[in-house]
Amino acid sequence: MTKHEKPDDSDNSFWADGHAPFVREEPDAKPVYDLEERTARFGEVVIDFAKKIPPAPLTDRIISQLVGAATSVGANYDEADDAVSKREFLKCIGTCKKEARESKHFLRMAAGAVPELKSEARDLWLEARAFHLISSRIWRSGRQE
Repeated sequence: MTKHEKPDDSDNSFWADGHAPFVREEPDAKPVYDLEERTARFGEVVIDFAKKIPPAPLTDRIISQLVGAATSVGANYDEADDAVSKREFLKCIGTCKKEARESKHFLRMAAGAVPELKSEARDLWLEARAFHLISSRIWRSGRQE
């Protein structure tokens, strides 16, 4: 387990706003277990979120990086699903894991740049975190076989 895969509350500390560090949240809707559909929806919702961020020299790069990473999660999952070898599958899932982590980073940056969008960014961050955890688990399981 790498330092990035260890349970760590530092990810949640930014979002806490003075709340207790351990908050158990129930999803508003039942999650979709079809990862192809779920990752596609995530990309679409992030695109809509990015449209709400006012353009400025600071935010333009955040928007570009965020949309690129969020849409790449689904693209790399689709590529993994069509892989012709285990090695190719693991490479694509590994990239999916990296893009999910990058999505988390840029959602946090967007929330910092535009505080009024923090709540919406938090919801998207939780979904990106779920993708990171799911893809990490798939990647680790595939390497152990």
